[in-house]
Amino acid sequence: MRVIPWLCLSLLFLAPAALASPESGVAKLSSDRRFAAAQKVLAAEHDRTVADIVRLTQIPAPPFGEARRAEAVRSDFAALGLKDVEIDAEGNVTGVRPGRRTGGKGPFVAVAAHLDTVFPAGTDVTVRREGRRLSAPGVGDNSRSVATLLAWIRALDAAGLSTETDLLFVGNVGEEGAGDLRGVKHLFLKGPYAGRIAAFFSVDGSDPSGIVTRGVGSKRYRVTFTGPGGHSYGAFGIVNPMAALAGAVTGLYGLSAPTNPKTTYSASVVGGGTSVNSIPASVFLEVDLRSEDPDALADLDRAFRAAVERAVAAENSARSTSYGPVRAELGVIGERPAGRTASDTGIVRVTRSAILDQGFAAREETASTDSNIPMSLGIPAVTIGAGGSGGRAHALDEWIDVEPSEMVRGMSAGLLAILAQAGVR
Repeated sequence: MRVIPWLCLSLLFLAPAALASPESGVAKLSSDRRFAAAQKVLAAEHDRTVADIVRLTQIPAPPFGEARRAEAVRSDFAALGLKDVEIDAEGNVTGVRPGRRTGGKGPFVAVAAHLDTVFPAGTDVTVRREGRRLSAPGVGDNSRSVATLLAWIRALDAAGLSTETDLLFVGNVGEEGAGDLRGVKHLFLKGPYAGRIAAFFSVDGSDPSGIVTRGVGSKRYRVTFTGPGGHSYGAFGIVNPMAALAGAVTGLYGLSAPTNPKTTYSASVVGGGTSVNSIPASVFLEVDLRSEDPDALADLDRAFRAAVERAVAAENSARSTSYGPVRAELGVIGERPAGRTASDTGIVRVTRSAILDQGFAAREETASTDSNIPMSLGIPAVTIGAGGSGGRAHALDEWIDVEPSEMVRGMSAGLLAILAQAGVR
């Protein structure tokens, strides 16, 4: 894990440990009348928040097609009075709520929720409501979280709560699947806020009890195997790319993967060929490699590459290469770095304390989320739930429960953690 040099001063500046302890800071803030006022606003505006969830869900945001939803959130941020509201070059929506000490110049505590869904263009995203239950693709992952950002901003303003340091609110693109975290990669590495974010909260999903502190890294390949091809009968005996592909899969599944840190692999998609009576000239295999530890992931990556090389060599040795050999080309189709925010880090301590303060049983979790990027850079980051409950994420019958008291209690836990990290006087 590398630490960006500028970060040392910023982390000291933002550290909740400037108080007696992060936990005591949360307790003090929880009893502050202004925080109580913010909670009352969250409760009073529950119907508005639910309406925002419905509105945002029904704006399609398929992979690489988030522009309409981004424009809606840009308009929301501007209407709520955030400063420097814009859509960056990658499609992320950003807006600043200036702090008392930093005046909008940073360093920032970033609060982000991803705009995209896993569902392709053309998916019916109409929200169906039955009592307190809303059902629609993407309603919980991640429209609820985006709506929660809007609710938090309204609550802070209505309660007159000013943070010591700047809050950067982000509706980011590209969290799901082939998006490959492109939104937060741009945010931290290329965009106007690169090098200026000192702490990061990703809001993703519903459950307020979980704190993602370990980011599962992944490497995804499309391996294309090519050869001369020919008639299945007339050219029998020449090399076959399909045999090399099969050898690569067998080699992959012959690898040992550690259970601690958890490390996994999957041969997931295959395709290619011409017809049932042809030796294929080209076939492909897609593979997913994962680990919560960057070194274990690198070891698995090397082992898989070696398995592909062995499979190709074995096929070229087993059959005739008179019309040409089998070759393999590995193309990276996804790469997410692994990372971790230590349990004793200030951001984890305040988040855990805030969750417990609101009556939930806090637990640390491992997942692949937008927090992977700052974690891999040594920037304190966690992923938290927006509040309430839900289920069937990534399915067409995805649902959330919008019962007011549990939803507000969960939203309060997240807001309390963010305020404790950013500081309030």
